[in-house]
Order: sequence, then C-alpha cells, then structure tokens
Amino acid sequence: MHATLTQFLKFAAGGAVGTALHYAVLVAWVEVAGGPVVPGTLAGFCVGALANYLIARRYVFVTARSHVSAVPRFALVAAVGAAINTAIVALLYRAGAYYLAAQVAATGVVLVFNFLANRHWTFSR
Repeated sequence: MHATLTQFLKFAAGGAVGTALHYAVLVAWVEVAGGPVVPGTLAGFCVGALANYLIARRYVFVTARSHVSAVPRFALVAAVGAAINTAIVALLYRAGAYYLAAQVAATGVVLVFNFLANRHWTFSR
C-alpha cells in the first residue's frame, strides 16, 4: 500500500504540470478569447494530457512498455478522462457552478480515474 500511495503522490505532483497547462488554456479561452467553457476545458485537457504522458512514463510508472504500445493505451485513457472531465464541467456549470469550481471538482475525479487506469493498464508490465 505504501508503494501505491507514493506512486499516486508522484502521479499527482507530475500531473500538476498538466493541470496547470489545462487551466491556463481554459482561463485564456474563457477570459481572454471569450470562448465557451465546455470546449475550453476540452482543449485544455488535451494540452495537459500530452505533458502528463511524458511525465507519467518517465517519472511515475517507469516502464519498459514501448511508446508504440503505451501511447494508444494512454490516448484511450485520456479520451475517457476527457469525456468524464467534460461531462462533469458541463453538468456543474449548467447547474450554476462557477466554471473554475466545476473544473476543480472534475480534476479530482479524473485524477483518481487516470491514476488507476494508467497504473493497471497503460503502463503495466
């Protein structure tokens, strides 16, 4: 259990980089460009996912799995995560939540999903 917790904390710390990129794109999209929230969160998620793959592969799930094998798996996990994220943000935002509060809630849910899916499937041996 200790090893899993340590790995989760490394995943969360590394994921903070991707999350910062995600939020930067979202805020720029909404506040600077005046774009709608839901496409903005999806665009931010995609930018953050690229950073998260590189960090997760190199520092969190040190793996011998080739990029040819890991990238499609990571992309599928990211696509499911993006769908979960977008659905949560859309639901909460349409229910009246501030868009960044909705995004924080979605981030927490997707963090746990992504960690478990990537640990047990994407980067497993």
